[in-house]
Amino acid sequence: MPESLDLLVLGNAIVDLIARTEEDFLAAQGVPKGAMQLIDEARAESLFAAMGPATIVSGGSGANTAVGAAMLGAKTGFVGKVRDDELGGLFAHDLKATGVRFPVAAATDGPATARCFILVTPDGERTMNTYLGACQGLSPADVDAATVAAARVVYLEGYLWDPPAAKDAFRKAVTIAHDAGNAAALTLSDAFCVGRYREEFLGLIRDGSIDILFANIGELQSLYETDDAEAAIRALREESAARGRDLLGLVTRSADGALVIQGGAVQAVSASPVHELVDTTGAGDLFAAGFLAGHARGLDHRDSARLGALAAAEVIQHIGARPQHDLVALAKAQDLL
Repeated sequence: MPESLDLLVLGNAIVDLIARTEEDFLAAQGVPKGAMQLIDEARAESLFAAMGPATIVSGGSGANTAVGAAMLGAKTGFVGKVRDDELGGLFAHDLKATGVRFPVAAATDGPATARCFILVTPDGERTMNTYLGACQGLSPADVDAATVAAARVVYLEGYLWDPPAAKDAFRKAVTIAHDAGNAAALTLSDAFCVGRYREEFLGLIRDGSIDILFANIGELQSLYETDDAEAAIRALREESAARGRDLLGLVTRSADGALVIQGGAVQAVSASPVHELVDTTGAGDLFAAGFLAGHARGLDHRDSARLGALAAAEVIQHIGARPQHDLVALAKAQDLL
């Protein structure tokens, strides 16, 4: 039998290429600031040629969450697809080096390992252009039933809704998790992603497929098609009240902290202090990592959210979406662990 896991993540296996840039460059390249858009291989090559010097690090939203949770002591695994090329090897090495199990075999043919070109403007905002490449090869065959059943929480990346086969893998994992009596979590990933699949995401919430929902306030507003943040929060509160304690919502609001919503009740959690905002890439990913690691340790939802806020604050104070400091030591200094 597979080793028991606190967290198993299904996500896009992506290598990030991060470069500082000015807003004029975004305008010249025709990319919407702050969004994630999908690009093809030709566009990936032209954008890489045009952008400035880049920092290359393993990334992918779900993988960032898996790594962050592992750094906080959770037993984690990751399911995603890479090609057996240089970037695929880098991705696999970086996951395993942080203690994350990565049981999926690399593809031996087809598109190259996915990469995301992240353009960071002086205000710390990140604009993402993603070539999915080998990610799109993730299929239900890559979802091992025993591994999923051994995980207390299966965490699903909303971006997976783009490739059809990955969507099927997502649904398979939810069914296995629930049959084993475990929880399924979903992160909405991106407001534009929500715009593409709004009705399907609402369906997952309302039919009981999802037990834990992660969203930032912009994604939540997109989900409920409103410009009013309070109206979006009320809508999720009503969804939660309808399902009772079976739906837990975590909503991040940047410097305004986060909300924990369950059974119609709302608890607010303050943001952790930030000395210098450098790059917001990975903030939501690390919030989820901290929350789920706290959940695995038996912390209550509010303290788990405080741990998430601390992890998010660490990652936005440097380039890249993987922590660079000892998260356990930071948490202990704040009496969170």
